[in-house]
Amino acid sequence: MKDIRKIGIITGGGDCSGLNAVINGITKAAVTKWGVEVVGFTKGFTGLINHSFRDLDLKAVSGILHEGGTILKSSNKDNLFNYPVRQKDGTIEYKDISDEAVKNLRYLGVDALIVIGGDGTLTSARDFSRKGVPVIGVPKTIDNDLPATDITFGFNTSLETICDALDKIHTTAYSHDRIMVVEVMGRLTGWLALEGGMAGSADVILIPEIPYDINKVVDKIAQRDAFGRNFTIIIVSEGARPIDGDVVIREIIEDSPDTVRLGGVGAVITQQLAKLVPHHEVRYTNLAYLQRGGMTSQYDRSLGLLFGVQAVELIMAGKSGLMVQLKGREITSIPLTEVVGTGEIGETSKGGKKQVDPEGQYVKTAKAIGISFGD
Repeated sequence: MKDIRKIGIITGGGDCSGLNAVINGITKAAVTKWGVEVVGFTKGFTGLINHSFRDLDLKAVSGILHEGGTILKSSNKDNLFNYPVRQKDGTIEYKDISDEAVKNLRYLGVDALIVIGGDGTLTSARDFSRKGVPVIGVPKTIDNDLPATDITFGFNTSLETICDALDKIHTTAYSHDRIMVVEVMGRLTGWLALEGGMAGSADVILIPEIPYDINKVVDKIAQRDAFGRNFTIIIVSEGARPIDGDVVIREIIEDSPDTVRLGGVGAVITQQLAKLVPHHEVRYTNLAYLQRGGMTSQYDRSLGLLFGVQAVELIMAGKSGLMVQLKGREITSIPLTEVVGTGEIGETSKGGKKQVDPEGQYVKTAKAIGISFGD
């Protein structure tokens, strides 16, 4: 591989706390240790097509370590291998414009890319690597559902937000003897609800991996009433579903690689409980995008720096087509094809989510302290 003189950074998909920590780590390591230039493309892969970028030096990344979001902006609608192009007659035709992006990289003198994102963004990273672009991926998702790394940055900060919200909701639940239903993100995995619910003293945790029976939830409420605890905190993952039902879909976004948006199961459960336990007031809160923002936790700052610096080390060692990962206490790497699959261009493996084990230690611990999963 040729000498690396300039590295490009792309942040794709949904935002989360810790992105700026990764950008900080990449830039400082590249400039300070290796004397390499760094540019950041804005709004995801769209920046490659629009020549939209900013130079990153030590001054540009100063003071961003703690900030949530990304100074480069982001987008989850810019798959350059299947990009919507408006035709003269007003219709939209999807085309592969990735070759144009590769030409732009050469024109700008960018020798390698570090791509920060979830499975969709990392699929594009894999595909650019196949085109001969030196690429290293950095895993990002608040859901912590990527199987190739123990933890993804952003997850810890989201847990802090959830735990803080449950602490606040407890006081009003106790004061009014209410049932409080709190919905959190997670897609089809329950890590946010499980770990946030355990730390936040939830009484019921409903997750996708354990289909629930609403009558079992009612039984838990009755047990607490009989014990003199006349309020109940229920945390529910957006992908939770009843034993005899399916997930609740909030909307379909046609121009997104991930078209299905979950959400609203908490409202459904609230309506059901209002009828089944009429002697209680039942209230619903959806934490929604509060879980994505905010000041980055210490853990996510450190993990972001570790991921960013390791990505630079791999690039400078002539590596490509890899993703950095956390295994135990060590930052290592893994081929992108083992993360998102070996499919055709733009094709992401759908079978590789890291899910909660219903018989695992976390669930057993929660049940041992009296938390119900509605099963």
